[in-house]
Amino acid sequence: MTGGLLFALVGVGLFALGVAGVVLAGHLLRRILAFNLMGNGAFLVLIGLAQRDGVPDPVPQAMVLTGIVVAVAATALALALVRRLHALTGRLELPDDADA
Repeated sequence: MTGGLLFALVGVGLFALGVAGVVLAGHLLRRILAFNLMGNGAFLVLIGLAQRDGVPDPVPQAMVLTGIVVAVAATALALALVRRLHALTGRLELPDDADA
């Protein structure tokens, strides 16, 4: 088993844990963390599989670097929205459909 394949398998595991967290968690901060875990797993898969004959391919590495910047911006936006929701409602969970 090569190092790249090991990274890819760990990335798949992180992605699966993130999906489970997004689906099962009710708390919004935990959902944001789970979504970040999904993104990190996807980045790890891309980096792990981005090798040609043992030489890293720079294009997926550039894509992952750009994805990290976008993920940080998206996380900041999500945290700002959660903070605003908490200021308006005092809750950190989304309302149920029956409450609407």
